[in-house]
Amino acid sequence: MKHLLKLMDLSEKEIVEILNLADQLKYEKKNGIEHHILKGKTLGLIFEKSSTRTRVSFEVGMYDLGGNALFLSSRDLQIGRGEPVQDTARVLSRYLDGIMIRTYAQEEVEDLAKYGSIPIINGLTDYCHPCQVLADLMTIREHKGVLKGKKLCYIGDGNNMTNSLIVGGIKMGMEVSVACPKGYEPDAEIMKWASENGSFTCTDSVLEAAKDADVLYTDVWASMGQEAEAEERKKIFAGYQINSDAMAVAHADAMVMHCLPAHRGEEITEEVLEAHADEIFDEAENRLHAQKAVLVKCML
Repeated sequence: MKHLLKLMDLSEKEIVEILNLADQLKYEKKNGIEHHILKGKTLGLIFEKSSTRTRVSFEVGMYDLGGNALFLSSRDLQIGRGEPVQDTARVLSRYLDGIMIRTYAQEEVEDLAKYGSIPIINGLTDYCHPCQVLADLMTIREHKGVLKGKKLCYIGDGNNMTNSLIVGGIKMGMEVSVACPKGYEPDAEIMKWASENGSFTCTDSVLEAAKDADVLYTDVWASMGQEAEAEERKKIFAGYQINSDAMAVAHADAMVMHCLPAHRGEEITEEVLEAHADEIFDEAENRLHAQKAVLVKCML
């Protein structure tokens, strides 16, 4: 595996290998077993969008693996002042062993991989969030034992999270349902692919989507970069919430997931979040372990 640009690029076998390695690395960390697999390697972290979990988990992950992480904000790079991506890719390839980038345009991530000569890892774009969904799949498998045949329901905006959850879920044999307002559906090509390759539905009815779900998942109504739309979106997305009504139609043992940060009282109620806090914070922790597995697969 050379890069992690989007989950669509990975086979089911490659995803399983990442999850298995993540489980192993998590076990070793919990038991104090060193795994300096990337000793002497340096990962550049480019942040055009800020993040708590992404920055901390990648920096700690590289430390755990015996390597180094170099934080680079757009203010620190000429890319933030108009240097072409292809030039930045070529220069950084001479200094670093890999790059994680968290940015807006998927094209920027793809161009780094095209023009650079080192592994590129997508830490988030407006199109997809593959690292988060690998951690999600790892968490579901921990709690449910298997992925295949389980129903994953996403409620909310058809955003980058939704796109990656659809792809990851379908590739792993899950049934995937999405509930979102009309006009806020996930990427049309991804929905077409999902319908042709697995069991997928998209509806504007929360209760229809949540029926018999094994996993209920949500995200904020206004993502980073959409702050100006926040008040309008509150009106549009009112009701697209994981609450007691949604939980009542899901399986009795359904788990709840959120990629965080959460806006309690909007996309999820305080009651539901606190009742499922163990699952949600296992999910947050697993960003570290899943990303370490990605780093090893790409950089070793």
